[in-house]
Amino acid sequence: MEKETVIRMEELTKRYGAQTAVNRLSLDVAEGEIFGFLGPNGAGKTTTMLMLLGLTEPTSGSVRVCGYDPARDPLKVKELIGYLPENVGFYEDMDARQNLRYIARLNRIPDTVSSGRIDRLLMEVELAKEAGKKVGSYSKGMRQRLGIAEVLIKEPKVVFLDEPTIGLDPDGTNRMLDLIQGLSRERRMTIFFSSHLLDQVQRISDRIGIMITGKLVAVGSLDDLAQRGLGLEEGEAYTLEEIYMKYFKEG
Repeated sequence: MEKETVIRMEELTKRYGAQTAVNRLSLDVAEGEIFGFLGPNGAGKTTTMLMLLGLTEPTSGSVRVCGYDPARDPLKVKELIGYLPENVGFYEDMDARQNLRYIARLNRIPDTVSSGRIDRLLMEVELAKEAGKKVGSYSKGMRQRLGIAEVLIKEPKVVFLDEPTIGLDPDGTNRMLDLIQGLSRERRMTIFFSSHLLDQVQRISDRIGIMITGKLVAVGSLDDLAQRGLGLEEGEAYTLEEIYMKYFKEG
């Protein structure tokens, strides 16, 4: 059975004056897919993400998220997506439960609905025992996991993550990666994430896209990219770093 396409970009282009940040990007991402978005600083990843979130308009081309144009239907898109930035902001003098309840109210979720959802999410991100502590006392890993709970409070179809494991220790990293995989495998959420940590992208991604100077130079599964980029036969060993550096040097 063919999976539903939840993110579609066609000839998506963004220019700032004479500079082209994103150049004719065409890409589909399917329901339940974990899509790793790679590229050096200045490659156009952030600009692409901003267009998907409806925070900047394309110069030309089109983008649809869950069938809606983020620039024309921003409120509808925001109802269906969640976004975790690299640096998550919380009310430091409030505890985890209070922060989540506040976010739920901003999303017009009644307390009668959010209360049970908050308890479940705190269990899911392994913060139930620390739920009464003020967030200002949380470690980086705890804040990132609370950020995931905040994203999930409205039960989105698509989740955008920007460097979700930056600054985490090995245990925190493993917890975060397991959590991301669970969202895809168990809830059929689509995960679109950007990261510079190639080993982690290799570990959890179904497909990967590589951006170089505004252009999508490669997209596919790891095996596809290894065969096309490195000329490897099926079963030969490779790393994502080898694949990435091949396309980076050519770009």
